Amino acid sequence: MTVSEQGAKARASEYPVNDFIKGRWSPRAMTGEAITKNELFSLFEAARWASSAYNEQPWRMLYAMRGSAEWPLFFNLMVEFNQSWAKDAGALVLFLSRKVSSHNGSPLATHSFDCGSAWGNFALQGTSQNFVVHGMEGFDYERAKKDLGIPEFMQVEAMAAVGKPAPAEKLPPALKEKEVVSSRKPLEKTVAAGKWTESLA
Repeated sequence: MTVSEQGAKARASEYPVNDFIKGRWSPRAMTGEAITKNELFSLFEAARWASSAYNEQPWRMLYAMRGSAEWPLFFNLMVEFNQSWAKDAGALVLFLSRKVSSHNGSPLATHSFDCGSAWGNFALQGTSQNFVVHGMEGFDYERAKKDLGIPEFMQVEAMAAVGKPAPAEKLPPALKEKEVVSSRKPLEKTVAAGKWTESLA
């Protein structure tokens, strides 16, 4: 069963939705095998077609392939917990967004929102290729800026691990229990007509 099939089978939607949406989830178990640059770049290509304000395309992505000279730079940014499973990834990716316009230097109010759109495409494409695609915030943001030479006009948003799926048994014992398809809040907890309501709190 593919990653997407696992996700879609385990979830029920309140309204009709495509299985490829419902099937995206964030497992951690990976084989430790390398992935090819072409495989990874299909995910970047999907991210490239995301929408953005004024078509600024403010997202930027830095990456390290497993076994490359860059791998330790990225791997050492992560907290120990994430290192315990991401060590088996085929690639590590850092997502950034440009805070100001490349045309006139004015602030881009939706830079993070637009980068999130690119991440969504990236994750969906990876899942469709039967990869584990797991986003995370558990890394040193300031060190990422310093070690990777990221300029001040860029904002560090998140990291992701990409790799070939493996059985949950490959994970450390404490993580095996967590390797389940997650549920979602009911829509009444996240959507309301008109003004703010306490149901959204």
